[in-house]
Amino acid sequence: MEPLLQELEKITTRGNLSKSLDDVQKTIDLLTKARETVVASRYRKYGVIDLRRANPHGAGITLAKLQTPVKQSFDKVNSDLKEVYNCLGDYSKALGKKFKDKPLSNADYDALSTHPALINRAIAMHLLREGQFSVASTFLVDATTHPPLSETALGSLNPYATLENDLGVDSLKSEALREEFANMYHILHELKNQRNLQPAIEWARLNSKELELRGSNLEFELVKKQFVWLFSERASPEEQSSIPDGLLLALAYAQKEFYRFQGRYRLEIEALSGAMAFHSNLAQSPYGRIFRNDGAWDELANCFTREFCSLLGLSADSPLYIAATAGAIALPTLLKLQTIMKEKHAEWTTQHELPVEIPLPPSYHFHSIFVCPVSKEQSTDENPPMMMPCGHVVAKESLSRLAKSQNRFKCPYCPSESHPNEAKELFL
Repeated sequence: MEPLLQELEKITTRGNLSKSLDDVQKTIDLLTKARETVVASRYRKYGVIDLRRANPHGAGITLAKLQTPVKQSFDKVNSDLKEVYNCLGDYSKALGKKFKDKPLSNADYDALSTHPALINRAIAMHLLREGQFSVASTFLVDATTHPPLSETALGSLNPYATLENDLGVDSLKSEALREEFANMYHILHELKNQRNLQPAIEWARLNSKELELRGSNLEFELVKKQFVWLFSERASPEEQSSIPDGLLLALAYAQKEFYRFQGRYRLEIEALSGAMAFHSNLAQSPYGRIFRNDGAWDELANCFTREFCSLLGLSADSPLYIAATAGAIALPTLLKLQTIMKEKHAEWTTQHELPVEIPLPPSYHFHSIFVCPVSKEQSTDENPPMMMPCGHVVAKESLSRLAKSQNRFKCPYCPSESHPNEAKELFL
């Protein structure tokens, strides 16, 4: 990346248009002055030009004197632009060396070509989640009025699915869903930009039962942050009184709100209460870390978004964004695999699973999978993992092959013997 950064620095310092703009402005000033000279060479009386008393050679002399300076100005502008073009050319070459442009080859199997309605739904949901309500409405109208034709593929879940019937487009078109997202963005704006926790607290209190069933601590974290804000940010450093106003406000707020959380968050409430005794020297107190969390506002915003979407039955992140990001991560590996397979005249025989492992970030691991150690195949609903009495696990088809027609068979990983009926299906 070093050569690329060097070329970028060169564009910033030498390849900008500031010099060219200055030279162009000088040329314009030169022409403007010449025009004023030509006009002044004519005799004016009472605002009217008298051509009989005008100097017939004045304009010609002025234009003759103007040729050389204008030509020099244009040469200077062209010279400035040449340097800009050279810098852009060097940067383009550095980009080409670092990121080699390879045409994407056509895949023989496209899993999404049979489900255009799924793609449309993902796009519409992404637009709604981003707050682009008018764009989402226009897109949904167009998608339902002119639905794309899906390619029927063998083994597809439902190649004839439509956005209206099978994918719940009514829920996307409903005004209630848009109002929910509009409310979410309003609360996030107040939380992140205005440092106003009250709308988020009111929402959490309204949905406290659902949040508690999910094991969420959002409501307490919001109330805790409100206490911290009253305690620290409302207190003025110049206050000379023994008990700052911020401390009194925090104490009154704690007495009003914390009693509802004593059963589950007693230890944290005790820590917050103990911090009041150190209000004059809070930074050096054992509780200083509670009040020095610079990323607390962003953490609260992310937690609120996650819980808000969960109560709507949605993931915290846009599925379209996740799919596009995961695809971008996997693409180099898959392109390299395809090149190797072409060279060796091999074929990709598994349509519903990848032939190589793609190292995605931990946050992109949503479902547990099991790969049979005997057949090296990933388990499916038809071929689930089976655990034998010894504790070892193989796929159901591998278990059948091991048992064959025998009553008992030996585990491929230990000396234990068991009967096929003794194996138990595992649910991931």
